[in-house]
Amino acid sequence: MSKAGQSLIAFQSRRLAVVMGTNEIASAIAVALIRAGYPTVMSHDPHPPVIRRGMAFHDALFDDHAEVGGIVGRRAETLLEIASATARRKSVAVTPLSLTDLLALRAADVLVDARIQKNRMTPDFRGLARITVGVGPKFVVGENCDIAVETRPDHVGDVVRKGRTSDPDGVSRLLGGAGSERFVYSERAGVWRTPVDIGMWAPKGFLIGRHEDVPVFAPMDGHIRGVARDSAFAPAGVKLVEIDPRTRGAGFRDADERSRVIASATMKAVRIEAARREALAGFNIPIA
Repeated sequence: MSKAGQSLIAFQSRRLAVVMGTNEIASAIAVALIRAGYPTVMSHDPHPPVIRRGMAFHDALFDDHAEVGGIVGRRAETLLEIASATARRKSVAVTPLSLTDLLALRAADVLVDARIQKNRMTPDFRGLARITVGVGPKFVVGENCDIAVETRPDHVGDVVRKGRTSDPDGVSRLLGGAGSERFVYSERAGVWRTPVDIGMWAPKGFLIGRHEDVPVFAPMDGHIRGVARDSAFAPAGVKLVEIDPRTRGAGFRDADERSRVIASATMKAVRIEAARREALAGFNIPIA
C-alpha cells in the first residue's frame, strides 16, 4: 500500500478534533488539543478578520510560516493533505474548507467553536461531534453546545456546565495601560489594504493602511500587535489594527497568557463532558 493510502487509513482510525476559527484563541486551543493527543484541523471563518496573526496559525492559509507553541500550521484543502498534515508530529492542519465540507470528509470526536463572534448568531453544532465546546459569548449549554468556556476578562477560563456564557461587556482589557484606544475599527464593510506587518513600530498618526480608500492611522505610539492581513475583507465595526504601547520585549509571537488560560479551560471542559457521557452510558441513560 502506498504511503498516501496508509495516511488515509490512519486518519480515519484516529480520533479527531476540529477547531473553528484561526485566531489566537483558537490557535492556543489547537496546540492544547495536539499536546493532549488529538490530531487537529482548524477550519477558517473569515468573520471577523484575524488581527493577532503573530499569535495564530491564520497565515498558514496563505502558505506563510505559522508556528505557535512549537506546533507548525500547514495549509490543507484535500482529504489527503489533511491526513498528511495531522499525521506529522507537532503539526496542525489549517483549512479554508467550511465546517460542512470538512465534516463530510471525516466525523469529529471534538468540535470547538472558537471564532469569538460577539455579534453574530451561533447555530447549534451539537450532534456534529461527540463533544461540542463553545468558547466565548453567544453559547447556551444544551441549546447550541454541550459545554462552554468563558472569555470575558472578569470570568476568563470559567467552564460553563449549565446556562449561558456572558455577553460581551464592551470593555477592552488594559495592555500597557491602554484599553480600547489602542484599537482601530472598520467604519464600513470593505477590503483592507496595508503594507505593514506584525511587530513594526509605528508613531501616532502613521498611515497603517486603507479600508475602502479610507486612511487608517496609528492611534498611539507603539508596536503593531495586530493588523488584518492585506486584501482581507472586513465588515463594519470590527478590529483592523491593535497597537501595543509596551516595549518590544513584550512580544508579538506565540500564545499570550489569556489564550493559554482559555485553552487550558477548554481541555478541562472536554474532560468534564467526556466523563459525563461515560457515566451516563454506564447507567444506560440517554445523553441529552
